[in-house]
Amino acid sequence: MDERALLDAATDALEDAYVPYSEYPVGAALETTAGEVYRGFNVEVVNYSNSLHAEEVALTGALRAGESDFERVAVVSAEHDGLTPCGMCRQTLAEFCADSFEILTEDDGEITHYTLGDLLPAAMKPGNLQDRS
Repeated sequence: MDERALLDAATDALEDAYVPYSEYPVGAALETTAGEVYRGFNVEVVNYSNSLHAEEVALTGALRAGESDFERVAVVSAEHDGLTPCGMCRQTLAEFCADSFEILTEDDGEITHYTLGDLLPAAMKPGNLQDRS
């Protein structure tokens, strides 16, 4: 899938966001190495700490479908303001993705590319726990 189509899939996911408190919908489209795309959207809960982020919803859908190899993710807000995954989502992605995993954002029509390693250098990875012996 080309990057514009992936960003469009993330934008389409905005329609499903449940954001009665912040009114800041976020959409994500996670692409597997096989080319499958899983969409996600944020779901707010009144206490905020139980809210779900769009990237997590997309990742959970992919994992539930048996996917484990991921190519890239597009993340957009309704404002198209260059939003990147938050720290918690970056760490969640680091559990399943290499540092070279690509993250696409959009700011007023301009596409920006990051890697997970750029946004979360020296991330804690599953191997960190195995190295503790």
